[in-house]
Amino acid sequence: MKFIKFLIVGILFGIILVKSEAVSWYRIFEMFKFQSFHMYGIIGFAVGLGIVSIYIIKKTKIKSITGTEIKIPAKNKGFVNYLLGGSIFGLGWALGGACPGPMYILVGTGVFSMLIVITAATLGTFVYGLLKNKLPH
Repeated sequence: MKFIKFLIVGILFGIILVKSEAVSWYRIFEMFKFQSFHMYGIIGFAVGLGIVSIYIIKKTKIKSITGTEIKIPAKNKGFVNYLLGGSIFGLGWALGGACPGPMYILVGTGVFSMLIVITAATLGTFVYGLLKNKLPH
């Protein structure tokens, strides 16, 4: 019962993504072929909201629910690691037809073939964990 609020927010988020067609394979396919602004609008709005939220958190020193100050560490400078990681993520997104959050939402809507994609994503994360110390960061 302690985490029921997170379950409710997750269900509402899933409904919003389904209704906005953000989990639609067709919309994702359109995005990767640069045929529609739909997904770019959703992603751009999310990035903009994130930028504004981080700015507000840093400027006003908002505290968490537990009363501790929220501290956001600076990211490592780099270009190649983000380019390579983003390319691998984008390839997986294009091949699987969904990014990590919507994979679970699609299973909830009855697209059970996404279980294969979730398994592959989990396996890829496990392999990364094994190779993490050998990769340049």
